[in-house]
Amino acid sequence: MESGVRGICICGDSSIATGSRDKTVRFWRVDETEKSRYTLSKTMVGHNSFVGPLAWIPANERFPEGGIVSGGMDTYVFVWDLSTAQAIQTMKGHQLQVTGVTLDDQGDILSSSIDCTVRRWRNGDTVESWPAHQAPIQAILKLPSGEVATGSTDTTVKLWRGSKCLHTFIGHTDTVRGLGVMPNVGILSASHDGSIRLWALSGEPLVEMVGHTSLVYCVAAHSSGVIASGSEDRYTKLWRDAACVQSIEHPGCVWDVKFLPNGDLVTACSDGVIRIWTTDADRMAGTPELDAFEAQLSFYKSNTKTVGGIKVSELPGLDALQQPGTKNGQTKVIREGDTGVAYSWNSADYKWDKIGEIVDGPDDLQGRKKLDGVAYDYVFDVDIEDGEPIRKLPYNRGDNPYFVAEQWLLKEGLPLTYKEQIVQFILKNTGQANVALDYSFADPYTGANAYMPGQPSSFTSGPPEKYNFKYIPKRGMLYFDTAQFDGILRKIAEFNNAMASDEGQRLLSLNDAESMRLNAIVAILKDTSHYHTSAFADTDMNILIKMLTSWPVQMLFPVFDVVKMMIYHPHGANLFVNCLQSGNDILMDTFRRATAAPALAANQLTSIRAVVNAFRQTCFRTWLVHHRSEILDLFSECCSSSNKNIRLSYSTLILNYTVLLIDSKDEDGQQQVLSAAMEAIQLDVKSIAESAKSSKEAKIAEVGADIEHLIKSV
Repeated sequence: MESGVRGICICGDSSIATGSRDKTVRFWRVDETEKSRYTLSKTMVGHNSFVGPLAWIPANERFPEGGIVSGGMDTYVFVWDLSTAQAIQTMKGHQLQVTGVTLDDQGDILSSSIDCTVRRWRNGDTVESWPAHQAPIQAILKLPSGEVATGSTDTTVKLWRGSKCLHTFIGHTDTVRGLGVMPNVGILSASHDGSIRLWALSGEPLVEMVGHTSLVYCVAAHSSGVIASGSEDRYTKLWRDAACVQSIEHPGCVWDVKFLPNGDLVTACSDGVIRIWTTDADRMAGTPELDAFEAQLSFYKSNTKTVGGIKVSELPGLDALQQPGTKNGQTKVIREGDTGVAYSWNSADYKWDKIGEIVDGPDDLQGRKKLDGVAYDYVFDVDIEDGEPIRKLPYNRGDNPYFVAEQWLLKEGLPLTYKEQIVQFILKNTGQANVALDYSFADPYTGANAYMPGQPSSFTSGPPEKYNFKYIPKRGMLYFDTAQFDGILRKIAEFNNAMASDEGQRLLSLNDAESMRLNAIVAILKDTSHYHTSAFADTDMNILIKMLTSWPVQMLFPVFDVVKMMIYHPHGANLFVNCLQSGNDILMDTFRRATAAPALAANQLTSIRAVVNAFRQTCFRTWLVHHRSEILDLFSECCSSSNKNIRLSYSTLILNYTVLLIDSKDEDGQQQVLSAAMEAIQLDVKSIAESAKSSKEAKIAEVGADIEHLIKSV
């Protein structure tokens, strides 16, 4: 194909038809000399825009070699005779793109469109048309029972008998993009909400499958019970019993998937290539083809992957870390393999501390600029003066330029005398030169109005305005609600492979089924929008218990990261509590192992965050109170750690215990937590306030202002 392949149609036992953005329909047959290959048999040209949906007309008296129905962006429906590769019917009626075509039991053609209608065609003419949805229709599917299903941007699936709607299936939260038949069960739907759902014909939702990280475009099923889905995330996923059993990466988004009768899977990719996947060793591709495919994947990733708006291939390598930083906290993004990893300069230890892997969000930022992995409306190059390096100044529309300027100057270590110059620079370059600023803006550092040259003084001879504390006293708890799941899985796989190759540790490693189930667990944890409804299998706990109890202590930290998010998940927390109540306190046993001297910093960080997240669930409260003394003792050394993330996590633990014990009026517990807190804060509180005020995070700056005013008032 010369462009992305948008649609696949299985024609009989082994032939395939494809529709593409190159405006063609192509017909492929098995190569008689080499059964594992397909050769191009026909190319059909007639559409004047890209071709998507296709339907197969089995061979009959009118079509001796069969026929193809195609729908296109050009609003036309074509019928092609494979004997001649010519269009014998061109049907015009839809006002917008045709998104689906199928044939009913009488041989009529049914088509769906972005124009919200379904049309029935007979002998080239429209015989019926009806508004099936109030939003664009994205897919149409004929069921073995004779009914027709449609999926729409209105997030619903509808079941039709003729033009009568039998059921409306409600459950998806975004566009329903693809439909498929689950043999002897019901209807499959693929959605932009990232999920695949299985429905009974009565409209009852049976199963939800979550694992893709972007829009899901297509879904298909085989009589064996295997389901395939394709997504914008470049993966085809195979599902069995609602669990993802395999993920197949592609060098582009996967537009369509279909199963051949023999169980082979056909995928259509935006790189213009049709690929066929098999479990039959006799038909598998040889080494040259596999090497070529791996090269295509590598080339695609190296040429498209970005972090912070920069291509990974353009990032400096590890040798860049040989150069010392210029100031404490300076960040640098380094290329490690095909990912970008952030490091921060630690002036005290004179070394670069690894922060973690940089993960970009979806590529739908609509032209916004990125700096350090964060999207902004503007990122300016600022030349302060000759001899000074060019600096990056981020700015979002709606932000107060004086606040942005002051924070940026503090972050860059530049004199505040530059503030007015920076403000004028922002106003000029964002088209706000004549915009009246809101002078009621309250400076988060002082609580007063920002100084703006030329403005009259706002001081009066009356009593000073009362300061309104925003964060003191703290009444709510804090949690760690995010995780770098891809990095976690890679690290677990690395440790698991190391154990599997070690004769003495092989029995401790996860087998293939357990590894696949761990991927399914992470897929559920990734889908935070469904935490209120998603659930884990009872056997999932066995996998985590196996790792927590048997893996070497130096390999526990990525497991703790999974535990942290399992505890954050309502059903995951209940599974842990059920285990604890059965007498198996797996958490405390493992925390004791992980924090025993000399404790690994990564274990301290991840285990303490797991405990912090337990405060989110009421089912954990009894456990937290019961083990209060031991938990505080286990992590007491964290308050003096050289790792600021560990200190922050320990402070969060103290905070959450404080809130919990005040709410429960536990005075003995309050005294113990106060003692732990006093030990943790044997430092210059005024310096802490000043440091917080200079943070680029507005909330932290406001906390600094609260602390400063609290100091002044006592």
